[in-house]
Amino acid sequence: MTTPSGDDAAEQKLSISLLTREYPPTIYGGAGVHVAQLVPQLRKLIDVDVHCMGEPREGATAHPENFPLGANPALRVFGADLAMAAAIGEVDLVHSHTWYANLGGHLAGLLHDIPHVVSAHSLEPHRPWKAEQLGGGYQLSSWAERTAFEGADAVIAVSAGMRADTLDSYSELDPDKVHVVRNGIDTDEFKPDLDTDVVAQLGMDPDRPSVVFVGRITRQKGLIHLVRAAEQLDPDTQLVLLAGAPDTPEIARSIGDAFAHLQRSRGNVLWVEQMLPRAHVRQVLSHATVFACPSVYEPLGIVNLEAMACETAVVASAVGGIPEVVVDGETGYLVPYDPAQADDPAAVAAFEADLAAKINSLTSDPDKARAFGVAGRQRCIDEFSWAKIAAETVEVYRRAIEVHSSRR
Repeated sequence: MTTPSGDDAAEQKLSISLLTREYPPTIYGGAGVHVAQLVPQLRKLIDVDVHCMGEPREGATAHPENFPLGANPALRVFGADLAMAAAIGEVDLVHSHTWYANLGGHLAGLLHDIPHVVSAHSLEPHRPWKAEQLGGGYQLSSWAERTAFEGADAVIAVSAGMRADTLDSYSELDPDKVHVVRNGIDTDEFKPDLDTDVVAQLGMDPDRPSVVFVGRITRQKGLIHLVRAAEQLDPDTQLVLLAGAPDTPEIARSIGDAFAHLQRSRGNVLWVEQMLPRAHVRQVLSHATVFACPSVYEPLGIVNLEAMACETAVVASAVGGIPEVVVDGETGYLVPYDPAQADDPAAVAAFEADLAAKINSLTSDPDKARAFGVAGRQRCIDEFSWAKIAAETVEVYRRAIEVHSSRR
């Protein structure tokens, strides 16, 4: 479609198609949370048509991942991408999230001669363990991501660390096309919840110090390191894991064996394997002394923002975009981790010991933990509002339209 320029473009209400795999009520990762929070704020500023994958739902056009039947999962995703590209109507721009939807966005941009904006929530070159899940599909997902990034009119990185990783992974990219727009948090949804019905039902004692983990069981989230570090936690500290959906049977067994050993050697641990409603997670976070994030790769880490918004101190690995969220010595503690030493047992053991020491320093000093929590919530309010992020995203859209127009 013909896009006005100059003052006319500034006055025109943009219309976009947003492509994503996850959309409410089916959300399982940070990218899905991002989209679910971003879309309502974008719709206050522009027209947004959402295309997602899976079963039909309100507020979006869903495209099933069922073709070709029996094919590798990555190929079935590509089938949904083709359906997305074909379904795009008269819009000014298409915006895709994660490799799952990147190919759909790339094809739609070419087919309709409209700008394509990519949001980088993670990078396939930084997640080689996915080959365990996808087999040859990992090569397909990597190809789709690279093709979309290199062809995009703009790339949105969710942190400065993610921007650096993107430019390192895809050296052909023009740095001027890679913009930082961070993830956010809804501080009206995530706020301290002092009720105790949920934690009591789960078996968590709100009157005793506790460290909580929330996340999927993947290599990326580093849960195995926290379970091992828990051997060194103060005996009175509860370890509460809200962790499920293992990536592979091997990872499930590894975590299960480590957890069983922890139960025998230490006790005082609780593992909730089913996915809890967000309101239940909020109450658990609110009663935690410390939230632990032992990720070995994390573009930003929305879950840290959720904990901080509930006034909970955070102890997290200093990887990716986490240092842009957690302020060391102010909202929690950062623990150095070097991915290049992931196969060095001594380096891994040192990381786990440091993680335990930082957690112990807060569970033994509840006043400091509370002060970190209060500072964390204020940081969320000041720096990570979705309204601010939506406005920055729309500005990237306008710049992408200018870039695309200049290429015609």
